[in-house]
Amino acid sequence: MDLLERLRRGLGATRTLLGERLAGSDWVIRPEALAEALIAADVGVEVAESVASDLARARDSGKVAPGAELSWLQAHVGRLLSGDGGPVPAGRPHVVLVVGVNGTGKTTTAAKLAARRLAEGRSTLLVAADTFRAAAIEQLQAWGARLGVPVVAQRPGADPAAIVFDALNTARVQGTSDVFIDTAGRLHTKHNLMAELEKVRRVCSRAVPGAPHEVLLVLDASCGANGLVQAREFRAHAGVTGVVLTKLDGTAKGGVALAVVRELGVPVRWVGVGESADDLLPFDATTFAAALLEGVR
Repeated sequence: MDLLERLRRGLGATRTLLGERLAGSDWVIRPEALAEALIAADVGVEVAESVASDLARARDSGKVAPGAELSWLQAHVGRLLSGDGGPVPAGRPHVVLVVGVNGTGKTTTAAKLAARRLAEGRSTLLVAADTFRAAAIEQLQAWGARLGVPVVAQRPGADPAAIVFDALNTARVQGTSDVFIDTAGRLHTKHNLMAELEKVRRVCSRAVPGAPHEVLLVLDASCGANGLVQAREFRAHAGVTGVVLTKLDGTAKGGVALAVVRELGVPVRWVGVGESADDLLPFDATTFAAALLEGVR
């Protein structure tokens, strides 16, 4: 199954919602109906109204004919999503910090990222820096055993920064190519925990110059506008460089990808469409727009 088809399946609920909201005579889409549909898909009011205004201007200027709005919308959404945030910094080991609130799928995401790198023939290491939740350590160790990836872990309650420092030193000595650090879930409103995350980032840079090379915020696609609030705070305190949208297969809110890119200027790097190791897909703006809108009728 190719990337487009897998994304189409994952975005099926969102595509159905848009189809219901946009249905009209001869598929002439009114800007007002478009704004309402996009808001329902969690694009956000400001972005939805902006896209609807873009459609109105395109029609008024003759750039889109009545009945051709859907094709225009697909191309337009693809362009809006296409900001990639620039090249990902290189480093060896390449250090990825995985952050977010509880319940978004951080631990599973870290393991899936390691699995992808392992499949490319790269040496990987998982770091269990979520020491607040014993189950998180056990979950990551279970993933490591399943994938054949070593996991650095200590007892629950241990200092996350110390674990990260030791793990990165080990990775440097062993020549490991990729390190994925699973951090504790923390509410963006808990300033002491956000300060701890800043400490982990500083420790990364001391152990490996330029690290962390990526800070990936894991967002549950069904969390709505609260996800944008989370993203703003984590970007400010954790230096988020990209977003992983999880649970797209279980929500009609897939439009949050557009909200993240437009409102926050943070690129979506990966999308999760299932539970297995290969259900984490690289984000491609054109393919995502096609999966979201092709066949909306």
